[in-house]
Amino acid sequence: MENKIVVGVDGSPGAESAVRWAAETAHRRHFGLHLVHGLRLAELYYGGGLAGPATFLDPLREAGRQLLDDAEATARSVAGDLTISTAMPVDPPVPLLIELSREARMVVLGHSGRTAFSGMRVGSTTAAVASHGHCPVVVVRPRDEGGEVPVSGPVVVGIDGSPNSEQALATAFEEAASREAPLVALHAWSDVTYEDFYGTARLPTPWETIEAEEQRLLAQRLAGWQEKYPQVEVRRELVRDQPRHALLDLSAEARLLVVGSRGRGGFTGLLLGSTSQALIQHARCPVLVVRPEKGK
Repeated sequence: MENKIVVGVDGSPGAESAVRWAAETAHRRHFGLHLVHGLRLAELYYGGGLAGPATFLDPLREAGRQLLDDAEATARSVAGDLTISTAMPVDPPVPLLIELSREARMVVLGHSGRTAFSGMRVGSTTAAVASHGHCPVVVVRPRDEGGEVPVSGPVVVGIDGSPNSEQALATAFEEAASREAPLVALHAWSDVTYEDFYGTARLPTPWETIEAEEQRLLAQRLAGWQEKYPQVEVRRELVRDQPRHALLDLSAEARLLVVGSRGRGGFTGLLLGSTSQALIQHARCPVLVVRPEKGK
């Protein structure tokens, strides 16, 4: 699994887009593709632990097999020489995908699943795996609802100085280089507005002094990566606060957003920060959520 991209397959339009995106990425990065469909057999068990009739199980397996066959055909229509494996375990999707994420390169999911409630922008499986996955998790979002997933534009990364965002920066350079795309590095030195604490009365702040210092720090963070990836064109963006708004705006032109799962303002133990939550719910391009390394 170490050189494979895992894709959750459930037959939804969002999952089909996820398969296409993952197939293109696997082909570009010379990874294998592992298509997974969880049968949800637990839903057919009765309260006393008795399984439902076999007449229910066989059609469920046949339908699952067809979903995987269709997903493999979709992937091969993108890149016919892909190394593709499939699996149809009886486990529920969330614990299954989280377990697979322990060794996968990344897990790729559609922005809404077959069982998403009407009006929900992100399915429950996608939200849970993005929160608990052990490797980078990609939520494949279209430019507009019901539209196409963007394949052009820059890779955008959010940087706030936290260890998790440093990991996101490394991933973003790698993704931009592999896609021959420019990189937009957005840095926010605060993710809380003064109005949140003081109402409409803002404290006098020497923004020019702070901005110059933050520009210097951002240049330092990027310098080593620009030396490693000299072919990547980098554009720097600074915002004073609320990075989610700026990142959502940039998602309208981006082909991929890369963020850490939690920023420097996150509470200890928080699984998914407010910025990453907002992006997987509302971004207008795929979102790659980078999880912290163990112990960080």
